[in-house]
Amino acid sequence: MKVTYFGATTLLFDDGRDQILFDAHLTRPSLARYLFGKGETDQALAEELIRLHRIDRLRAIFVSHSHHDHVMDAPTLAELFGAEVYGTSSTLNVARGGGVPEERLHAFSGGESFLVGGYRITVLPSLHSKPTALNNDLGQTIDAPLRQPARLRDYKEGGSFDFLVEAQGKRFLIRPSFNYIEGQLDGVRADVLFLGVAGLARADAETEARFFAETVEKVRPKLVTPSTGTISSPLWTARPGACPG
Repeated sequence: MKVTYFGATTLLFDDGRDQILFDAHLTRPSLARYLFGKGETDQALAEELIRLHRIDRLRAIFVSHSHHDHVMDAPTLAELFGAEVYGTSSTLNVARGGGVPEERLHAFSGGESFLVGGYRITVLPSLHSKPTALNNDLGQTIDAPLRQPARLRDYKEGGSFDFLVEAQGKRFLIRPSFNYIEGQLDGVRADVLFLGVAGLARADAETEARFFAETVEKVRPKLVTPSTGTISSPLWTARPGACPG
């Protein structure tokens, strides 16, 4: 299994036959653009990244929640590849705003399992990290198709989810946010844990201890790859044989 990390919590899985993207924020416009105006997918940059990273068999895009830094590029990528989009009603309204047809939109609310090629993806309810001045819309939804360019505040959280990915005899858990539902991961095991830790630096010792107890200690992964959500370009690629098993 090859997994390429594009910053924040955007991960491209490639089993040699099909590619699946978890979250979709490849082009990453500056936050200043959103704070003082509107932002949109950079089509030319998207196509350059697609070429550089050989994204050519994209079957599906799964989105953990519908803030801009998780969903913004989903419509463009879905249209370029004819890929399916899986997400909350808010995520699907972002896709609709980008012209993705209804037959390629799939809603989830937690607990569903989807088979895509050689992958089984199970959707687990989760919690977004604690609100800040920039993401104080937790629980709010996007209730109509959202067209780009759009303002930062147009993207609402819409609910947050984790993904358990089973493929090639291995299990990968994607936890995008620095938060947890107590007991949610009881009995869940994974070889690799992709762990969002943005906000860890601001957490007190007790919060930090509980977070790791409810994630790493429950899942017992052989490999943990943390994400701070601050990387502005691809950080690493794990190639076949790099993941434990």
